[in-house]
Formats: sequence, C-alpha cells, structure tokens
Amino acid sequence: MYWTLELASKLEDAPWPATKEELIDYAVRSGAPLEVVENLQELEDDGEIYENIDDIWPDYPSKDDFFFNEDEY
Repeated sequence: MYWTLELASKLEDAPWPATKEELIDYAVRSGAPLEVVENLQELEDDGEIYENIDDIWPDYPSKDDFFFNEDEY
C-alpha cells in the first residue's frame, strides 16, 4: 500500500467518519483511481471507523504544513 498526495486527496470529500467498506464504495462511486481502491482494500478489516484521512495515512499534510498566506490570493 502506498499513498501520494494526489491519491489521498481523492478521499478529502469522503463521508467521514466511515468504515473501510464505505470508503471503498465512495472511491468507486466518485471515480477515484484504481490505486485508491486497492489501497483501501489493503487496510485491515477489523470494523474500525476512520475519522479522517489521517487515520489511514498519518503523514497526510494539513493546511498548516504549507507556508503560504491565503489572504494574498
């Protein structure tokens, strides 16, 4: 399983919190790349509820990780 910013961004609008199956269903319905579905299928299926993308990919950068001033744009 590997995540990139592009792949993980496909789940930003997912219906959080969600189970593994709900996320897979969302990825398929939203037309996410096959790699996203494959990565989700590789998650352990213990009935865990994922609150956000950070639960799946802890290294996912937040807006605070980027150094730009949104007021300038």
